[in-house]
Amino acid sequence: MFSIGGYFSLELSNAHKKEYHNFATKLNSGRYCLEYILRAKKYKKVYLPYYVCDAVLQPILKLKLQYEFYHIDAQFHIAEEIKPEIDGVVLYCNYFGLMNDYVKEVANLYSPNVIIDNTQAFFAHPLAGIDTFYTCRKFFGVADGAYLYTDTKIEEPLLQDYSSERMIYLLNRIDKSAEEAFSEYHINEKKFEDNEIKQMSEITRRIMQSVDYADVANRRIANYHLLDKALSQSNVLQINLGSDEVPMVFPYLCRDNRLRKKLIQNKVYVATFWPNVEEWAGNKSIEHQLACNLLPLPIDQRYGEKEMNIILNLIYDTNER
Repeated sequence: MFSIGGYFSLELSNAHKKEYHNFATKLNSGRYCLEYILRAKKYKKVYLPYYVCDAVLQPILKLKLQYEFYHIDAQFHIAEEIKPEIDGVVLYCNYFGLMNDYVKEVANLYSPNVIIDNTQAFFAHPLAGIDTFYTCRKFFGVADGAYLYTDTKIEEPLLQDYSSERMIYLLNRIDKSAEEAFSEYHINEKKFEDNEIKQMSEITRRIMQSVDYADVANRRIANYHLLDKALSQSNVLQINLGSDEVPMVFPYLCRDNRLRKKLIQNKVYVATFWPNVEEWAGNKSIEHQLACNLLPLPIDQRYGEKEMNIILNLIYDTNER
């Protein structure tokens, strides 16, 4: 029986009540969704892209599985012929949430021995019969949480996750600043390495139930189009935003290595996707070029035309020098 009366908890909207992935299995993070699939399907070998976050490797090493990297091309398509064994599986990432059409091709080519990593594509719909997972943290202000679609379950019961101790950086970004909370953010990131597969925390579920998903999608799409209109001529990448796609970031590939530093100095924080890639793929690979020169420009729901113009002016100023 739940409690009535007494002190209040965190105030969250009840207007929406449903999560976007309401019928998915709700877990604690993307890497543990991947571990869940690998354990449930009893795969022995994983084919994974060089161009991916090293967190993906964690469950593979933990389960002592064989693995083999593959290259992608300039369109983020698989650039090698892969023939997975009956107990092997191909992992493909829906990069930036802009690969929905190609994901269908990958699924058709490798099904059922394929896993779609939609951690950068929260709004992409899962394909029937294809193991697919999502993360919450790349799109929303939560400390953890992930969604999994699979037709195979692991037998042992899962412990409940708890988020309260991991939320301090989210609160301090509001109370203090992004800069002051940054070290706490990194502490939280490290905690995922020492966890296990758990059920999504109730705090994260409640926050995800309070999100206006239509508004989030519309804001991201509008911001993406603003940047795309202004930067299409200078962007080495030429990737169209599909009508069914909601992007995580605007991927801007330029050959001016001053720009990342310029943006960060002006408090426009752009991540490196990903530091591990430079070591894995070698310095002559396309993956190395992407890791060094691709700028994932923020276009999320916190921002609008004003912030997009700030980003554009910094880019214009750097390009003119």
